Amino acid sequence: MRYLLLTLILLCPPLETFAQAPVVLVLGDSLSAGYGIDTGQGWVARLAERIERAGRPYQVVNASVSGETTAGGLTRLPSLLERHRPAVLVIELGANDGLRGWDFDLMRDTLGQLVVQGRESGARVMLIGVRLPPNYGASYVDGFQAVFMEVAAEQGVPLVPALLKDVAEDWSLMQPDGLHPTAEAQERLLDNVWPTLEPLLLD
Repeated sequence: MRYLLLTLILLCPPLETFAQAPVVLVLGDSLSAGYGIDTGQGWVARLAERIERAGRPYQVVNASVSGETTAGGLTRLPSLLERHRPAVLVIELGANDGLRGWDFDLMRDTLGQLVVQGRESGARVMLIGVRLPPNYGASYVDGFQAVFMEVAAEQGVPLVPALLKDVAEDWSLMQPDGLHPTAEAQERLLDNVWPTLEPLLLD
């Protein structure tokens, strides 16, 4: 009997292997969904690979949808939080609000609600901002960018100010539509995100 018990202990994996790894949930739009490229080449897929290489016990769930707005994300978030119970919530939304010329107050409110919902679920939350093309006019572009900074400051969450930093300015790294980065640019996007995200991956 003692031999049988010892054999079972040796053959069974440690209990922690049965536990689900904590989740990094990315709630984004086409910039995170990998629009126009193979999904496995996108920055979120590369994030999962980098986390694995770093030896962090996290899994990445990409809940990004092309065309998504902050309002759409707010509708989807409760079920995503219930299903995945993320340890970290990355919110990359707002670009489509801006491209549609939506009111800044509405965007500010919905982004704030997204942060609050994520935090109330127990997740550590961060925001990712973007810049609009210059043809929207300096006043609107600057006002749009300010929304991300205002929400991050008000809610006390870390912010990546511009996901497409050093990418949008280089047309060789952008798809023909001028809005979405190429596969070759995805590593740079991840490099823009990683310094802000990594401190949230607690041991």
